[in-house]
Amino acid sequence: MKKILAIALVCVLCIGLLAGCGKKANDKVITVAASPTPHAEILKVAADVLAKDGWTLKVTEYADYVVPNNVVEDGEIDANYFQHQPYLDTFNAENGTHLVSVAAIHYEPFGIYAGTKSAIADLSDGDKIAIPNDGSNRARALLLLEAQGIIKLKDGVGMEATVLDIAENSLNLTIVEMEAAQIAGVRDSVALAVINGNYALNAGLNAGKDAIATEDPGSVSATTYANILVVKEGNEATPKTEALKKALLSQEVKDYINNTYSGAVVPIF
Repeated sequence: MKKILAIALVCVLCIGLLAGCGKKANDKVITVAASPTPHAEILKVAADVLAKDGWTLKVTEYADYVVPNNVVEDGEIDANYFQHQPYLDTFNAENGTHLVSVAAIHYEPFGIYAGTKSAIADLSDGDKIAIPNDGSNRARALLLLEAQGIIKLKDGVGMEATVLDIAENSLNLTIVEMEAAQIAGVRDSVALAVINGNYALNAGLNAGKDAIATEDPGSVSATTYANILVVKEGNEATPKTEALKKALLSQEVKDYINNTYSGAVVPIF
């Protein structure tokens, strides 16, 4: 009987040790949800920086703008890196989530790209222009169209602009709203397309080289729409968050962005 008890005690101790080792291992693993381009690419460089301090970075890529926030809110993933502050604010308000920004990493110039028309001057009566259909990116697209003289918005609408706020549309253009991820793929059916920087990159387009027009670096849009590192409220100062933030704000990441994207992605730190 004593022998059986001794064996049982040893088993319990072994299980405890294994559980403790597993917990310690997990304490050095950081999980991040990200868009494939450029976020996941940038995170690969951050992973190398983190590895020097004993951290392991695991990145899960998502092609949409909803799931990456949900998995962080649910605690399934530690952080995400794919969005800007206006989108996060809208998402929190509409979904009751509790997500916060802990660092601004880069800016992706929003661009107008050729569809069936190769220049803004070629637009004709009734042409279609595709823009994102989510609140913050919709406003950003409309402000860019206004800056190029394509439409005029009501005074003061700013980042709250919708198509209902178009005050002047001399060419009777049709503004087609759709999921941001789909716009690059429908350029052959619209005159022009206004595309987010990361989705442009996914489609082989570069705002610095291929866009007909991009946001002015000093515009409200450009200064507002930095891509941010996001965690659930309460996790702003955890060791994982601090380590990931430090890695993404490193000189290695800054150099990688500058040397890789030719102006399509711009570090802001």
